[in-house]
Amino acid sequence: MPEDLTAHPAPPHPARIDPAYAEAPGAAVAERPGIRHARELERHLTWLDSFTGTALGVLSAASGIYTYLGVRTLLDGSGVWTTFAALSYSIAVSVGIFVFWSYMMRLLPAVRTAAARVGLFLSMGLGCLAIVAMSSWLNAAALAGSAAVEQHLATTVQTYQAALERAQSNAVAGQGLARDVSRVSQSFGDLSEQEAGGGLSGFAGQGAVFRVLTQKAAELAALESQIAAQDEPIATAFAEGNRILSRMRALTVEPGPVEERSVRFSEEAVRLSGIVAQLRQLNVAPLVDRAAQDLADSVVLPELDGGSELARSSQASTIDSVLGLVALRAQTLAAAAAEVIALPQPDETVYTPISAADAVIRYAGNFIPSWAGAVAIDLLPAVLVFILMVTQAAIRAGRGDSTVEDTMTVAELRAALATVRSLPGQHPLDQPGPDRP
Repeated sequence: MPEDLTAHPAPPHPARIDPAYAEAPGAAVAERPGIRHARELERHLTWLDSFTGTALGVLSAASGIYTYLGVRTLLDGSGVWTTFAALSYSIAVSVGIFVFWSYMMRLLPAVRTAAARVGLFLSMGLGCLAIVAMSSWLNAAALAGSAAVEQHLATTVQTYQAALERAQSNAVAGQGLARDVSRVSQSFGDLSEQEAGGGLSGFAGQGAVFRVLTQKAAELAALESQIAAQDEPIATAFAEGNRILSRMRALTVEPGPVEERSVRFSEEAVRLSGIVAQLRQLNVAPLVDRAAQDLADSVVLPELDGGSELARSSQASTIDSVLGLVALRAQTLAAAAAEVIALPQPDETVYTPISAADAVIRYAGNFIPSWAGAVAIDLLPAVLVFILMVTQAAIRAGRGDSTVEDTMTVAELRAALATVRSLPGQHPLDQPGPDRP
């Protein structure tokens, strides 16, 4: 290994002595450790630069491959032109990433002014946003696209389950109105029995008052029968909805291409939407509300059939009281039905198929590691840019304001001596000296 002449520097020739060196020789000597450190960093950079381009190309190619896989999830069809389009886009992304980071690695560490650095930093930030927009989200789609679509299916199942349970709960609450209807019907039945014994109008028999009471009791009994008839359809619809939900859950974790499972999932979702709509229709609360209004409004008054004017007057007075009671009972039923109607209704749930690229964006919070890897493979060269900036700053600080003599290598010195000797005429190096003949 050739000897480093900087380890034993000789003073410059008297004919070319630098005044600064003559006045302060210690300053030049003090700077040489920094120069040696700068040269060491330069040797490291030279060795690292020998494979940095290759490493950057590998990163760009890997990003392009995942971008290709992500683009294929967005394009319809599987023909040659679809493959060519996805391949062209991925190649363009790879080239763009390679060229962009090559520019940043060469230019940003080399500039020295603050304005130039700020401008290049802004350019790098804009370029990073462009890379994320054109590549990183597609890389995430390739890394976690299937899992994101399965997450969408699982979320949809939960939404449908909530809608089914809400619709069934409302329908069961509507069935609970049967007790209110039965109580009112029983009260009119009891009153009719009292009237048959003369307990209301004072005249025993099945006259006009009796017929009004039995009329309302019969209406309420018919309504009670209609409500009871809904029990079995509600239970059947809810059981069928649960079976559909079971099949939908199985599709979310079933092995195989997620696209095919999404098609079958969509079919099951349509069936379940029909079940939810059926349960909403089986809710009897609106029926009870309308029956309560008809209970007070639609009263067929029979002809007073009392044998005397006193009996007819008593019947008329009793019928007025009965009508007032009917109005009160109708208000009670209407209020109970209104409470059921006011319950929160099931959400209108419609399953919408979603692509893998859209799924990783919608459920990005559930796939942070995949997003981190997709972004890191594109933006990792930014770390290398900052490393080069720090290293170049250290090199410039080590060199300081050194002269050419301080930074000259052995090879440069030998070349300079050979050049001087090749010039015509006498030169100080060719003149005899005390140590040269």
